[in-house]
Amino acid sequence: MQENQFAVVAKRGDRVCDLSTPRPIIDEDRLAANIARCQAYMDEHGLNFRPHIKTHKIPALAAEQVAAGAKGINCQKISEAEVFAAAGFQDILITFNILGAQKLERLAALNDRISDLKVVADSIVTVDGLSEYFALRRPLAVLVECDTGGGRCGVQTPEEAKALAQRIQAAPGLSFAGLLNYPKPAAAEAVQAFLVNTLGLLEQESIACPIVSNGGTPSLFDAHLVTAATEHRAGTYIYNDRSMVRAGHCDEADCAMHVLATVVSRPTADRAVIDAGSKALTSDLLGFADFGTVVGYPDAVITGLSEEHGVIDLSKCGDHRPQIGDKVRIIPNHTCVVSNLFDTMVFHRDGVVTRVENVAARGLVW
Repeated sequence: MQENQFAVVAKRGDRVCDLSTPRPIIDEDRLAANIARCQAYMDEHGLNFRPHIKTHKIPALAAEQVAAGAKGINCQKISEAEVFAAAGFQDILITFNILGAQKLERLAALNDRISDLKVVADSIVTVDGLSEYFALRRPLAVLVECDTGGGRCGVQTPEEAKALAQRIQAAPGLSFAGLLNYPKPAAAEAVQAFLVNTLGLLEQESIACPIVSNGGTPSLFDAHLVTAATEHRAGTYIYNDRSMVRAGHCDEADCAMHVLATVVSRPTADRAVIDAGSKALTSDLLGFADFGTVVGYPDAVITGLSEEHGVIDLSKCGDHRPQIGDKVRIIPNHTCVVSNLFDTMVFHRDGVVTRVENVAARGLVW
């Protein structure tokens, strides 16, 4: 399998330590354990689980998630959903307000191709735009997105949610499919209150609400506290990353993705430069002061990234320091962005390559 016309990325049986860098590598056993752990939690609490595929963008991994028990998948954009529909997925939820004739044309074609497409809306403008386009087409299922404290998209009150649900229900070409939210972490009580109030208002109007979709990896293991929800959405858990370790959702040993990098310079005793910059590690800080954890060097600090270089401060590392030519593994702050930086992902078990998967939906952000 080729990432470009000039270089073969890896083949089964290769040693990870011999790979050209920078290169994300995925531990098969950690990956499988992460999928199994999350699905077991959802099953224990009677929640449908809908993985968000923006973390990996790889149909083969979504198939593993569904095989483990997940109900459908969550995509963020139409172009992502098209890739997964082409791979045979039927139950797809797109969690983004969709506006404009070009996107609506693609959405309608997608709705004709698969059996169970759903989208969200949080305004009359979005709902009316969907209705105008779908009035003479196959009906489209729409959930009302609610802002339960996350401060992103969503109607602001249960009353607004009810009014928009009524608008969807009455709109030609649309059907009301339920409620959706993406909360801030540790906000289960507020989410539950908002959803219960909204469901009560819908019941008063005899409006059925088949789906109540709660979301977010940061809220993953609080999902059982939101008893009004019928499903939960999460993505990062499949790989885990540094932010997940900080949140207490996992340990470093649960992080399936490492970014393999090579030390290309040691300009001073206290500085190492690696070949992984912002195009490999992402500049996302997510509240950290640095850009990843260097595995095996707990006191090393990745202080800066340019496009192709990463700078590591070794001043607190004692005598154990990487040398020029050494390869290091880095747990990134945010795995989802790393996935969108590479055409392929190399998978391994015990340091031996097992497969290479195309990141099929890479760059598909519209």
